[in-house]
Amino acid sequence: MAYMLLVIEESKRKKSRTPEEGRREMERMGGFVEDLKARGVWRASDSLRSITEGVRIQVRGGQRALRDGPFAEAKEVVGGYILFDCPTREEALAIASACPAAEWSTVELREIGVCYEED
Repeated sequence: MAYMLLVIEESKRKKSRTPEEGRREMERMGGFVEDLKARGVWRASDSLRSITEGVRIQVRGGQRALRDGPFAEAKEVVGGYILFDCPTREEALAIASACPAAEWSTVELREIGVCYEED
């Protein structure tokens, strides 16, 4: 089964930490990802840029509407993700619990699924 781990952090956190703190956190996350790769469960991962650089897109009635960030004042934002495979939810929870970002942010674990609800 495929799972996505979302790193949810305070919106101003990246600007508030020192460069040394940022490098240290990235090194720890890099080691975590390398471990997942060595275990053969890693599929993809990356850090996301600030919401001030994001764009929201909607198409209604054939008309495209763009809205540049920042969006509504958000206390928390998705700062990055890790996509991985493992056979059980328990193993996915163990992987998510071992993620270093859980020490300074919140990690949300979601199983990949279909885009519709079945009755």
